[in-house]
Amino acid sequence: MKRNLDYIWPALGFAAVLASFWLLFREFRGQSLGPHLIAAFKAIPPQRYFLSLLATVVAYVALAYYDWIALLHLGVRHISWRFITVCSFTTYALSHNIGASVVSGAMVRYRGYATKGLNAAQVAVLVAVCSLTFLLGELLVAGVALLIRPEALAQLEDIVPAFLTHPATARVIGLAALGAIVVYVAGSLLNLPSLTLSGVRIAYPKWGVVVRQLIAAPAEIVGAAGIIYFALPEAGNPGFLVVVAVFIFSFSAALASNAPGGLGVFELVFIKSMPGAPQDGVLAALLLFRLLYLLIPLGIAILVVLSFERRRLAEAIEHHHSRAEEKVDGPALK
Repeated sequence: MKRNLDYIWPALGFAAVLASFWLLFREFRGQSLGPHLIAAFKAIPPQRYFLSLLATVVAYVALAYYDWIALLHLGVRHISWRFITVCSFTTYALSHNIGASVVSGAMVRYRGYATKGLNAAQVAVLVAVCSLTFLLGELLVAGVALLIRPEALAQLEDIVPAFLTHPATARVIGLAALGAIVVYVAGSLLNLPSLTLSGVRIAYPKWGVVVRQLIAAPAEIVGAAGIIYFALPEAGNPGFLVVVAVFIFSFSAALASNAPGGLGVFELVFIKSMPGAPQDGVLAALLLFRLLYLLIPLGIAILVVLSFERRRLAEAIEHHHSRAEEKVDGPALK
């Protein structure tokens, strides 16, 4: 079964990409997209490009904070902030583009943190804490956004059942999301006991870790959503809180699809959720997001990985030569 799943999940991901591209093609069929897109990119003011770039930096700094928080939870203090930042950046830049972010992120993290003495169990906990941090951010930001702007779910009326887009339903969802946060915080304040699963002790996060999670996660989500918000055209722009709510829904759908980089899925859901804005302007904002948040970081991450692996290979070769010299010189000294 596990061997079959190794093939099924990638197949589902690529199927989601193909289906999304087909639906996007139907959405834009009959439009001369090239000239309209160029015009949409030119219509974005320079200061808005700068703000989108700044939002990207905020998002990736917050992602690095995810790893630092997880290491704090593990009691690991000997790894430098610089190494954590580079490892986190590389992990997310690769996993966001590859897809199956939990698995791919775990592999990249293990390769990096193993050089600092972390074992597989510690890396597994680190990945789990980072995933939990992101989930907490989604719940917190979505809860606040839906309570302040309950009409935000109306943007999804063509995607989800009608009863879910009603403002009263939105308030219930928002309260439920914030209620989950309250329960999580209460668990930390009550100092719940740890669990042991398969020989691995899983401790409930301490209060200091929880506070940091509730700072880092919203910062990352707001930063990532801000990339798109600042690039959206003013006409039909529903406001920042609505854009954040739509971003959370679209990004979650992209992650669930298992499509590499959420390609096509993210764009389709976001565009369908912005019926009042010019489609070419929304697509330009999404392409800018993909460029700043995914593609440019991917290119940098590949260079980082190549440099890291070249250095590790050089160290391995040097170690092998020194061992060989010791074997040759040993008998002679005797």
